[in-house]
Amino acid sequence: MPEGMNVEVAHKLSEQEHDERRRHRWEEVVEIFEAVVLAVVAIATAYSGYQAARWDGRQAFLYGTSSKYRVEAGVAATEGGQQRLLDVTTFNTWIEVRAQGQEELAALYVRRFSPEYRVAFYAWLATHPFSNPNAEPGPSFMPQYHNALLAEADRLNAQATAAFEAGTEARDTAEKYVRDTVLFATILFLIALSQRFKLRNVRIGILIVASGLMVVALVAVVRLPRA
Repeated sequence: MPEGMNVEVAHKLSEQEHDERRRHRWEEVVEIFEAVVLAVVAIATAYSGYQAARWDGRQAFLYGTSSKYRVEAGVAATEGGQQRLLDVTTFNTWIEVRAQGQEELAALYVRRFSPEYRVAFYAWLATHPFSNPNAEPGPSFMPQYHNALLAEADRLNAQATAAFEAGTEARDTAEKYVRDTVLFATILFLIALSQRFKLRNVRIGILIVASGLMVVALVAVVRLPRA
């Protein structure tokens, strides 16, 4: 074989070996990067799913707390309404017996007032209601009147509303974590899909898209509150 042909064959073999090394090099780089992305996304997927479950549990707890407060508020409102009705009924009877001049019986009815109503009753008497046309119609209209049970019902209703709103926010947060979990699953699918291609540009293109989605999903997760 001529010497020139031997040199040409050796040169071609050297070029093929060089190309082969370059091809293996970029494949190794891509595989390492894919492994890093897979590891990060796998951890982020598990964390996002965990947070979604925690926020779902928080939502259930807050909704249950809201229902509890509503029930307690209903009981307090019922008892407070009954107490107020009893006071008003007793007051109306007091008006009747006082008009009849039965002072001892009238005093008995005064003692039957609830403590809160009795304070308002004496404040109402101080306005001289029987001679003052501008006086309030009765003790329950006085600013001194305070029904502790009705006030408790208002407080419990406010707590129930706050717990319900917090539960709604927890539900929204859980849904956002679920959305990010789905996005991470999509990234895992893209990485698995890229490994099926031997064409460098296609594989790198899919990897770039997956990496961009990963950054977006990670930023979204970092911004979300943690349970």
